[in-house]
Amino acid sequence: MIWNRAKECMSREDMRLLQGKRLHKIVSHVYHNTPFYRAKMQQMGITPSDIVTIDDIVKLPFTTKQDLRDNYPYGLFAKPMSEIVRLHASSGTTGKPTVVGYTRRDIEIWSEMLARCFSAYGASKDDIFHVAYGYGLFTGGLGIHYGIEELGGTVIPVSSGNTAKQLQLLHDFGPTALCCTPSYALYLADAIEKSGIDKSEFKLKIGIFGAEPWTNAMRKEIERKLNIKAFDIYGLSEIMGPGVSYECSEQCGSHIVEDHFVPEIIDPITLEQLPYGDEGELVFTTVTKEGLPLIRYRTKDLTTLNEEPCKCGRTNVRMSKITGRSDDMLIIRGVNVFPSQVESVILEMEEVEPHYMLTINRINNLDVLTIEVEVSEEFFSDGITKMLELKKRISHRIQSVLGISADIKLVEPQSLERFEGKAKRVVDNRVL
Repeated sequence: MIWNRAKECMSREDMRLLQGKRLHKIVSHVYHNTPFYRAKMQQMGITPSDIVTIDDIVKLPFTTKQDLRDNYPYGLFAKPMSEIVRLHASSGTTGKPTVVGYTRRDIEIWSEMLARCFSAYGASKDDIFHVAYGYGLFTGGLGIHYGIEELGGTVIPVSSGNTAKQLQLLHDFGPTALCCTPSYALYLADAIEKSGIDKSEFKLKIGIFGAEPWTNAMRKEIERKLNIKAFDIYGLSEIMGPGVSYECSEQCGSHIVEDHFVPEIIDPITLEQLPYGDEGELVFTTVTKEGLPLIRYRTKDLTTLNEEPCKCGRTNVRMSKITGRSDDMLIIRGVNVFPSQVESVILEMEEVEPHYMLTINRINNLDVLTIEVEVSEEFFSDGITKMLELKKRISHRIQSVLGISADIKLVEPQSLERFEGKAKRVVDNRVL
C-alpha cells in the first residue's frame, strides 16, 4: 500500500522542481528568522535570491551538531516559543542535550510521513502496534505513536523496559506490529522462548526496528525467532525523528521522504558533493520544517544514494544501510554515546587518572557497556569502602551524562595501555 502516491511516486523532474521551490522558501525563512544562518550566509555573500533551483543547494553553508550545541538550547529555532508545541532532545558530548522544537505543522508533517512508513510495511488501520521505544525526550516513542494514530491504527504505548510486562501485553493484547530497537526485539524473542509460551499464541506479523545499527543477518534472526517480517526505519532527532526514510516490501534500500528532506552525499574530507552511487557522508536539508529548519546538516552517517525507481512503484531516492560514521559516536541501546562524554566525567574525579577504556559487548541480544577507569596511585591503596564509594559515584555520574547504565571497573594505576598517537578508547565487540 502507498499512503501518499502523489509524493511517493512523483517523477524525478517534478520532485526536483518541488524541492527547488521549497528550498528557496526555507532559506528565506531561516535568513529572516535565525540570526545564525543569516550571519553565515552574509559571510558567504549569499542572499535567498541566490537560491532558485535545487542545484543551488551547494552554495549554502553546512550545519553540524556542534552548531546546535553552541546555540543551546533555542538559538537555532526559527519560530518563537509561543509557536513551539513540543520539545525533544538527544544526548551530546558535553552532557547538554541537542534540543529540537516542533510547531503544530511540524508534528502534522511528522505524523503523515510515518503513516507512509507503516503503509510501506504493509500495516493499516486494522493493526495494533506495541510501541516499546522510549517515550519522553527521545523522539522514538512519541514520534511513532503519532504516526500510528495518523494511520488509524491502535497504539499500545508501553515504552521501554519491564520485559515481564512487555511479554504479558504482547500475549494478552494481541498486537500485530512490534516497534523497538532490533537488539531489544531479540531480547524479547529470547524471553518469549524462556517463558514457555508457544509462539503461535502471539499475533505479531510486522517488526519496525531502528535507533541502532543492525545487519541483514540480525534481521533474519529476528524474523525466525518472532515469526515476523522485520523492517528498517531511519531517522535522527535533529532532522525530525524516526521516519526520515523507510523500507518497503522490496527491502532494497530505504526510501527518503524527499519532499520534506533533501538528501546529499558528500566527501567528509573535501565536503564536495558526490554523485549517486558513491559512498560518503549523508547530509540533509529540511525544506518544510518550521520550528528548527536545518540547512545541509551533516549527519556523520556513511551511506550511498540510489535514484532508480523501486519495484514497489515509489520513485523517492533510496539510501543503503548505514555502513559506519565519520566521527566517533557510538549507538548503544538506541542512545548516542561519545567517548568524550566519559572523559568529561573522568576529569571531574580527582581520585582517577584521565585513562579509560570503553568495551561494548552484545550479551543476550542487548548492548552492555563496560568502562574501565584507572585509579590514581595515591587513592588505590585506600580501603575497599572508599573504592566502592568511588565506583558508585562514577556509575551514577555516567548514568546521568550518558543516559544509560554502564558497568564500571576500577583498575590499577598504569594498567591501561598508553598510546603514542591517537588514543584508542573503544573496543566494540558487537557484530553489527
